[in-house]
Order: sequence, then C-alpha cells, then structure tokens
Amino acid sequence: MILFRFLPLAAALAAGAAAAQPADLPKLTLDQETAVRCSAAFAIVSSEQARAAPLAAGWPVLGQRGREYFVRTGARLMDETGATRPQVQALFARSATELRGNGGGLAQRLESLRRPCLSLLDLAVPQR
Repeated sequence: MILFRFLPLAAALAAGAAAAQPADLPKLTLDQETAVRCSAAFAIVSSEQARAAPLAAGWPVLGQRGREYFVRTGARLMDETGATRPQVQALFARSATELRGNGGGLAQRLESLRRPCLSLLDLAVPQR
C-alpha cells in the first residue's frame, strides 16, 4: 500500500495549499469523488483538532482512523484509475481548496459532510 504523509499533507490542505495540478487528472466516479472529499475533510478537521480549534467540535478524534481512510483512498484511486501519486495529491488538494471556498463557510461545509463522511469512515476503517 502506498503511504501518504497524512499530517503534513493535512496541514498543507488546511492552509489551502494546492499542489501543481496535472492537466490530465482522471475522471472520478461519484463514489471516488466522495472518498476524496471525505479524505480532504478528515485532513482539514485533523489539522484543526491538532490546533484545538473550535471548527473541529462535534467530530471524533480523527488521527489514526482518518489517516488510514486517507491512505486507503489514495491507494484505491491509483489502483482503480491508474492515477499517479502526484495526480492523487492534486485531487486531494483540489477538494480541500473547494471545501475551503472563498472566504467563510468552511464550518458549514464541514458540518454538512460530518455525518456522511463519518459513516463512510466507520465502514472503511471500523473502530477497534
């Protein structure tokens, strides 16, 4: 399994940093797009939790499980789409940038994803 460095990437995503996006990003299915969006949400929330920011209120601690979901999503995208690691990183960065939006509203966007993404997390990476 290809390992991603979750926390440094989480910090970059949380800061709104976008990697150089290859022009040929793969088309994703709705399921894949949802997994990418949830991965980006988990990265942002995990970063906010590390700072004890109020934005992360209502979310369980995502450290290990969020990281595992993120890694599995990246590996799955590479397997299913043939995407390269830089392309997958660009997909994650694009999704995080979309979540951050222009200006406010991040808390509301994350809140709208909390229940569905946590349900996916429970299915993909059950609590031990």
